[in-house]
Amino acid sequence: MDFNIPQPMKLEHEELHAQLATATKEKGKVGQAAKAVALVLHHHFANEEAYAIPPLGLLPLLAKGQVTDEMKNVLTMTDKLKAELPQMLKEHKEIVSALENLKTAAKRAKKPKYIRFAERLKLHAQTEEEVSYPTAILIGEYIKLKLNN
Repeated sequence: MDFNIPQPMKLEHEELHAQLATATKEKGKVGQAAKAVALVLHHHFANEEAYAIPPLGLLPLLAKGQVTDEMKNVLTMTDKLKAELPQMLKEHKEIVSALENLKTAAKRAKKPKYIRFAERLKLHAQTEEEVSYPTAILIGEYIKLKLNN
């Protein structure tokens, strides 16, 4: 069974990547700050897309009460997320710190679109911490409970 990232989340990640790529091409402090964000963000996004977000694709099936033996394969991802959660949260702190530097540089350079980008990415990280990651972990725990009955 394939575990696909929900399309809205996939598109949001792609859009954030594209906006960051644009920012890294800026000259001066804005470009430097954006490159620092990219440095800490790339590996983090790759991990999210590998094991933190794909379990969320099961939500529509689970909400309908559909649990199959094939779903137990998602436990590799949810268990990894549970184990890696402290590291993921640490990376969020590093990302937010880098975004604050980008925001400061963007204010000085009078580039409001990068201020908005930094705020949007910070909100994205907060949503992951408060909603996406806990939900993915709960999906794993739910599947374990249902398949052990």
